[in-house]
Amino acid sequence: MTTPARPVARFRNALPFWLSLALVPVVIYAARQGGWALLLPVVSTFGVFPVLDALAGQNLENADPETPERDLFWYRLITLIWYPVQVSLIFGMVWYASRAQHLNGFEKLALFYGVGQISGAVGIVYAHELIHQKNRLERWLGDLLLASVLYSHFRTEHLLVHHSHVGTPRDPVTARYNENFHRFFARVLVQCRRSAFGVEKARLARKGLPWWDGANPYWRYWTLQGAHLLLALLVGGWVGLGLFVFQAMVAVWYLELTNYVEHYGLTRKHLGGGKYEPVRPHHSWNAAQRVSNWLLINLQRHSDHHTRPDRRFPLLQNHGPAEAPQLPFGYPEMVAIALVPPLWRRMMNPRVRKWRAMYYPEITDWSPYKRAATPMPR
Repeated sequence: MTTPARPVARFRNALPFWLSLALVPVVIYAARQGGWALLLPVVSTFGVFPVLDALAGQNLENADPETPERDLFWYRLITLIWYPVQVSLIFGMVWYASRAQHLNGFEKLALFYGVGQISGAVGIVYAHELIHQKNRLERWLGDLLLASVLYSHFRTEHLLVHHSHVGTPRDPVTARYNENFHRFFARVLVQCRRSAFGVEKARLARKGLPWWDGANPYWRYWTLQGAHLLLALLVGGWVGLGLFVFQAMVAVWYLELTNYVEHYGLTRKHLGGGKYEPVRPHHSWNAAQRVSNWLLINLQRHSDHHTRPDRRFPLLQNHGPAEAPQLPFGYPEMVAIALVPPLWRRMMNPRVRKWRAMYYPEITDWSPYKRAATPMPR
């Protein structure tokens, strides 16, 4: 009697992770109404989700990490369909806004802020899940999502730089203690592009190939990004192209806000000779808020992701306070707080100092860990 119900149960368990689809009609409604309705996408994220998190509480349960792949179909499906959903939303809005007489210039920018919020806070999170998989289709879908926000190099930077050097001065997106987000954002925009290209160039050089060889994934990155830019121009003219680029900028801004929160002030111990201790669960900030983890497909279980980068999101394990540092709120609230540096420092710096005393009481001089050097390609 229980066997026939299993597929239904799997669908029911996966359904909360499809919450992101509810954001799409919010943007469409805002576009049709204009005016104050254009605030709805922002309110739905920064206003509604913190309330839902407070009401729903935390999810501390863990799925069996040995769950077979076939049982994860309904979880995986949301990430597989997201590129068609997102590209339809982006270019549908490009077409609509470039012709909408009831929207003035400011309203069109407000609309595409909402579009960029979805393509960044949801789309790049899904791309992050996809590029970590071995399946070629999933990796291509991840590339397409990143191209739709003009940030294709994130695949190289994340897989080959961030995961190798997280918590060290060689990782641009490990936010340094006392570094405010606005300074961090300006820094990583330059350093991440430089380090990602340098890594690919070095990989080809080890094979005796120049950077312009066809094996360089940057040719794929540039082609896909160029195709999206051309489509925006064809669909919406110069206005549509400008709006497309604007949503991409907003999406990247959301990505780097998230990166800032995930590892702020957390560093791996230097062992000498340019070597650092292995990555441990305590090198990432975690949040167990139930609803924001539904929206962000368990990205807030970040310690386990760095322990097992290829583990699919429904199987990521929760690490409690005894194993890893915990954020006071979920990501939607934390990224908003990060925009106000004095408030952020007041909330997070004591937590970083407590973390240092807990895990590294022997370190008295933290100045070597303040450097924000660009990673050297290996």
